[in-house]
Amino acid sequence: MRFLFWGTLLLLTLVRIFSVGTNYPEGKRVRITTKVRGQPVRYRHYQKINFRDLKIYLPLYPEISYGDKIVVEGTVKEEKLEKAILIKLEKSQGILTTLRGKIIGFYSAFLPEPHASLVAGITLGSKGGIPEDFWKRLTKTGVAHVVVASGSNVSLVAGFLVGILTLFFRRGKVIPLILVGIWLYAALAGLDAPIIRAAIMGSIAFGAQQLGKLASAWRALVLAAMLMLIVNPEWISDIGFILSFVATASLMLFQARLGRFLKAVPGILREGFSTSLAAQIGVTPILFVTFGQFNLLSPVANALVLWTVPLIMVISGVSGLVSLVFPNLAKFILYLAYPLTSWF
Repeated sequence: MRFLFWGTLLLLTLVRIFSVGTNYPEGKRVRITTKVRGQPVRYRHYQKINFRDLKIYLPLYPEISYGDKIVVEGTVKEEKLEKAILIKLEKSQGILTTLRGKIIGFYSAFLPEPHASLVAGITLGSKGGIPEDFWKRLTKTGVAHVVVASGSNVSLVAGFLVGILTLFFRRGKVIPLILVGIWLYAALAGLDAPIIRAAIMGSIAFGAQQLGKLASAWRALVLAAMLMLIVNPEWISDIGFILSFVATASLMLFQARLGRFLKAVPGILREGFSTSLAAQIGVTPILFVTFGQFNLLSPVANALVLWTVPLIMVISGVSGLVSLVFPNLAKFILYLAYPLTSWF
């Protein structure tokens, strides 16, 4: 039965991958209708939307947000939609996208830039408001992954829910609530490939606990990859998808070993340094081939700032939720993150 299960999944994955062809030939003028799955990145003079393998650049206004439905037209050239024109924009009316917008708006109202966009990125994976010069610095120092909601965010959300819910309920009743919380957060954070991968793996781990079984991290990683590619085979060429799985595999292979090797490093920095170094072992070749650059000091930069990320996320997450009911109280909670974002 186990062989049949994995064999069927593998076959479905391969069929889905090879059934996807290039829909947009070079030089062809196309019209694309799509729902925006990630927060557009806003630069000084334009906003950028990623659609499959295409980069779509549009004027700053009207402002496009996560969840909006758009119709654009342009000519395919070198993985870009050249001279793109926005034909139609339907603003999202979904509850979660509205909630996400309100929380991000709260951060922008009470924190200066780039503090507000850093908090929004760490907490909700929103890159849309990050100033261009700050984004370049994040990229050059190798810490841009911090503003992409991923596995660490899901772990923090799950841990927070476990800590709160177990005060009131037995663990057996808590796990289904945690699973709901994980997927609500994933939807709120944008459902990008890294967050979906983390949500699937977290669901497998907690589901195994509920059933009284042991969960293999490697099996969960492979299962997550197969399920995601069956649902959306175009992720096979998505750099976020690739980096997420390679970084996770590198962490599982090397982090514990590096942690033992780096005993001389102070405890507050050791976890961040070993985590970053372990992930970089796998992703460095991909980053170099894809972007043509890599900062050798990236693990050091990560070690110096990663310890702030859980604290920033907890403070800004709590303040964001409180802001929906008590905005004045939430403002004072949010200010607690300012020294941490300043250090970052």
